[in-house]
Amino acid sequence: MSATIDEVLEQFYVDTATWGLANWERICGIPVDESKPIEQRRSVIKSKLRGIGTVTVALIKNVAESWYNGEVEVTEQPSLYTVKIKFVSKLGVPPNLADIQNALREIIPAHLAIDFEFSYLLIKDVHNVMTLSQLEATTLDKFAGGA
Repeated sequence: MSATIDEVLEQFYVDTATWGLANWERICGIPVDESKPIEQRRSVIKSKLRGIGTVTVALIKNVAESWYNGEVEVTEQPSLYTVKIKFVSKLGVPPNLADIQNALREIIPAHLAIDFEFSYLLIKDVHNVMTLSQLEATTLDKFAGGA
């Protein structure tokens, strides 16, 4: 009985919810897609909950960083009518980029373009730095131009 109560209580918090994520998604107006990994679904919910208020660099950063491993640097480029978002915590393109783009497009004014920048390993980062076994263990998507 205690385990059942604990499981129900876990559904009240986005970070611990499992089967209750569908309720959170409905509350936030997010289409329920149970085929997505739980961490991605939690990230969408958290970004929706955080994306309330006047749009500032801090708000954009807060929403973008609500994504799983989504640490970013946000730079305004007023003369270009652009907001640049650079992913700094992970190499390559995040697997849930479309969700991140949708969440940010909802809060960033329509007249501003969003420019995404990703980090990759370059030859200078691996030449005489990584061993052959480290290189072999690194997936191609971590390198610039990788698949």
